[in-house]
Amino acid sequence: MSKTPDYTSDEKFDGLYMNVAQSARGIEPLLDTLFSFLRRKTDFFSGPPGSDGDTTESAIAKVNDVLNKHRDIFLKEKEKNQAKEIKKKKIEMEKERKKEAKKANKKEVEDVIEIGDDGFDISTPTSKPVAKPISKPVSKPVSKPVSKPATKSTLDTAEKDEGDVIEDKDEDKEEDDDSPPPPGNGGTVPGKYVWTQTLSEINLLSPLPPNTRGRDMIVSIQKKSLKISLKNQEPIVNAKLSHTIIMDDSFWTIEDGNLSIILQKSNQMEWWDCVCVGDPKINTKKVEPENSKLNDLDGEMRQTVEKMMFDQRQKALGLPSSDEQKKHDLLDKFKKAHPEMDFSQAKIQ
Repeated sequence: MSKTPDYTSDEKFDGLYMNVAQSARGIEPLLDTLFSFLRRKTDFFSGPPGSDGDTTESAIAKVNDVLNKHRDIFLKEKEKNQAKEIKKKKIEMEKERKKEAKKANKKEVEDVIEIGDDGFDISTPTSKPVAKPISKPVSKPVSKPVSKPATKSTLDTAEKDEGDVIEDKDEDKEEDDDSPPPPGNGGTVPGKYVWTQTLSEINLLSPLPPNTRGRDMIVSIQKKSLKISLKNQEPIVNAKLSHTIIMDDSFWTIEDGNLSIILQKSNQMEWWDCVCVGDPKINTKKVEPENSKLNDLDGEMRQTVEKMMFDQRQKALGLPSSDEQKKHDLLDKFKKAHPEMDFSQAKIQ
């Protein structure tokens, strides 16, 4: 007895269906072509010769069985891909943590100063001594004020101070921004579309003329670009995407007179400030994640997201972030352990 072939992952018909999909231009028209073929050319609805009763019920049941089967396959693949993405993020975070730890250890070694019995610094100098130039004797010595040469440390300090001033101005500007969070964590592109987002996807709605059908639309969703237009008209959108997407998980449909497009983000751990390059941008620091979705994350990833949310709230209130607070607590503890030392000039980086 021969085994029934498994067509759930068969790709040999992809070329044929891609041609049909491009001609139909839409999910509903594509399904119409399939069921039209089954109705006109097969006994799918009528049943085999001699069938009695309402044979359409068995046809509907068969469609539901196949649909549920592929839904289960899709959910398993989605769960598997999400697990891979989370594992990849964990590996990247661990690499970054080790890199930061290595950098911190190196800085601690460089900052060690050895003091000899006479109280002078005897640590190995990091730079080679500079030989003094031999000056030629002059007939009449002229005394000139000697200016202190600019060392690397003084230049670094000056650059750092200048950078601090610029940074403070930027922070003041952000603190002065008391505008409300963007609705739906998205924005509006006048005359084109309205968009919202979650960490995993972009939802785009574009109003259409009355009675517009899928066959009237030309929608091209690419990994790095998006094109929307009505047939024989100028494109509504024809631009590069600000971030990359997963094409296979992105789709479009027409709902309530609007073109609805779902774009699945390639990086599902970042917020977009706009959909297409050149569009108005939103302030992603004001984005409000959905708290209910935190329960879907594993322990380590959930802690990372909660830390980001806490730091955003602290910054909005003008308070230190969690990392800055830890540094303050460590400094206070060190002060108490060493009351003989002067910390008046200490700065927390």
